[in-house]
Amino acid sequence: MKQIFHKISSVLMAFVVLFTTMSFTVDMHYCGDSLVDFSVFTKAESCGMEKAQPAKSCENPVMTENDCCTDQQIVKEGNDELQTSFDKLTFEQQTFVVSFFYSYINLFEGLDENIIPFKDYSPPFIERDVQILYETYLI
Repeated sequence: MKQIFHKISSVLMAFVVLFTTMSFTVDMHYCGDSLVDFSVFTKAESCGMEKAQPAKSCENPVMTENDCCTDQQIVKEGNDELQTSFDKLTFEQQTFVVSFFYSYINLFEGLDENIIPFKDYSPPFIERDVQILYETYLI
């Protein structure tokens, strides 16, 4: 259960980093007060009711009608201040990271079995029990 929780949390943290560093643009096209087209990554298509551009040879360019269509664009800039390398750390910070990593790795390094240094040697042969022979008992 603990491993599953760690995997899920690591995937969620990866998505958090991805979405905080990603930038995107939302483009919207309004015709009057109604939303005609909505686009996230590309330019929104127009409804075809934009005002016609007056020709250069137009006699009265002042008499153009106002355009009822508007374009709105929302830009979300991503965070690009992530530190990706250790070369900007001070010497004390690098020393701390190395010592922490080394101690953390060695913390969980265990022995597979208990080491008994005298398991290959037989115990000494007791010819007589001296405590019983001299009747000396520790109390």
